[in-house]
Amino acid sequence: MHPAPVEGSLAQPVIRRLNTLRRLSDEGVVSLERAIREGMQHIGTGEDLISEGDTVSSVRVILSGWLCRYKTLEDGRRQIVNFILPGETCDAYAYLLSTLDHSIATLTPVVYAEVKRAQFEALVARDRSVAEAFWCETLVNSAIQREWAINLGRRLALERVAHLLCELHERLRPVGLIEGNSCAFPVTQMDLADATGLSVVHLNRTLQELRSAGLILLRERTLTITDLDALKSTALFSPNYLYLYRA
Repeated sequence: MHPAPVEGSLAQPVIRRLNTLRRLSDEGVVSLERAIREGMQHIGTGEDLISEGDTVSSVRVILSGWLCRYKTLEDGRRQIVNFILPGETCDAYAYLLSTLDHSIATLTPVVYAEVKRAQFEALVARDRSVAEAFWCETLVNSAIQREWAINLGRRLALERVAHLLCELHERLRPVGLIEGNSCAFPVTQMDLADATGLSVVHLNRTLQELRSAGLILLRERTLTITDLDALKSTALFSPNYLYLYRA
C-alpha cells in the first residue's frame, strides 16, 4: 500500500519542479514523498538556515517560503547571489564539500524537508529518474549563476532589474505559484538592491521607471507583470537557461 500523500500536498512544488527537469517514475515520487514527510521542518523569517562555514550533512528541500543565498564582506556589505524558491533545494550535493562558502537566510517563514545524506544517497541510487532530476537541478543552478554574472557585469540597471523579475516569475510558474500574471513577492527593496548590485535609491528609481512604462505593478508583497513580453524585451530575457520545458 502506498503511504498517504505529504500533508497539504506540500511535496507538490518539489515533484513539479523535478518533473520539469526529468520525468520522475511513480516509485521515485513515492520514495521522495516519504523522505519529505519524515524530514519536515519549519523555520521563521530572517533566520540563517545555513551559515557560511557550516558543515552540511543533509539535503534541504524547500516546500514553501522564500530564501536567499548571500555573502557578506568584512565591512558588512551584503551581496545576494540567488533566491531559493519553493520546490528547489539548497544544493543537493553540497554535502560533498567540507563546508559551505555562503549563507542561506529566510525571507519568509519556510517549511522544508531535511533529508539525511545516507537516505538521500539511497534514494538516488534506487531510482535513476530521481538521481538525474537532482543532477539536472544542480546544473540549472550553475546556469542561473552564470546568468546572474552577466546581469551584474553587463546589463544596465533597467535591464538588470527587469531580468531578475522575469526570472523569478518563470521559476515560480512550473511549481504552480503564478496566478494570471501575478505572484507573491516577499522581497524588500533592500533585498532587490543587494541582488542587483544597485543602491536602494537607484533600485527605487528603476522600479518606478518599470511602473511608469506600464510593465509591472508591485504592491502589498505581490508582483504583477502587466506586459510580460515587453518586460522580457526590456530585460533581453530568454528563459532557455532555466530549462523549464523539456523537448
